[in-house]
Amino acid sequence: MKIALIGLGNMGLPMAANLLKAGHQVAGYDLLPGNCAKHAANGGRVATSVADAAGDAEVVVTMLPAGRHVESVFTGQGGVFDAVRGRTPLLIDSSTIDVATVRRLAAEAGAAGLDLLDAPVSGGVGGATAGTLTFMVGGTQGGFARAEPVLRAMGKTIIHAGASGAGQAAKACNNMMLAVNMIGVAEGFLLADKLGLDRQKLFDIASTATSQSWAMTSYCPAPGPVPAAPSNRGYAPGFATALMLKDLTLAQGAAEGAGAPTPLGSHAQRIYAAMAEAGESGQDFSVVFRWLAGQTRDEAV
Repeated sequence: MKIALIGLGNMGLPMAANLLKAGHQVAGYDLLPGNCAKHAANGGRVATSVADAAGDAEVVVTMLPAGRHVESVFTGQGGVFDAVRGRTPLLIDSSTIDVATVRRLAAEAGAAGLDLLDAPVSGGVGGATAGTLTFMVGGTQGGFARAEPVLRAMGKTIIHAGASGAGQAAKACNNMMLAVNMIGVAEGFLLADKLGLDRQKLFDIASTATSQSWAMTSYCPAPGPVPAAPSNRGYAPGFATALMLKDLTLAQGAAEGAGAPTPLGSHAQRIYAAMAEAGESGQDFSVVFRWLAGQTRDEAV
């Protein structure tokens, strides 16, 4: 298929590479020439604009930083809606943005006879590179059926979460729970350190007991027990603190709008905001262990 992928950053570039590996023709566009050069090196076509990328595409995928970028790419002059006028390609936004924006854009697309799906992802850069992302998809059943074969080239788990906005709702809930869980795991291991309990012993016990979780067994924030975790690579992301703060902010906005009580989610947001202010924005979000310990990058944990 002819696919446009707009946004060739840390996530979009490996997603485009996997589409190429699956045999699709991928026209990529990004504002940064370096990202475009990498896409070309992977065998993709570099588009000169959003309109050039989307002009003859059967599927348009966007992976952008925030809602304002998504709205601009779709509705701006020379944007996706202009470029596909008179045709009916499938539109998939895999950015993580607020529910209201994606529903507004989906309604505008629907009025033009287009399907626009919200399909945010979980799995980080590692999942994007390996092609094992989880896609949480909101939109029509027909749109989902069209999208699933394309998403399978980039992900392992593809779930239709419901109507428009449901994908973004699922992402907000998932990442809020993950942030709260990660802080809890970090606190448990910090308490173990203070009590003189060996980290590996705690891991061996807790990973098979009632506190077991992905945040512990796959991504342990305490250096040592999980060799592949960012905690054993100087907290190199992964999934950066800045991105977790963004997702927590979206979740809190959604919670306020829906009147949902999220006291732990709210507190997690404050913790990650403080971490970002302390200079940890670019570190993996599991760096909360080091931050809670009051240690700097140069200090052994």
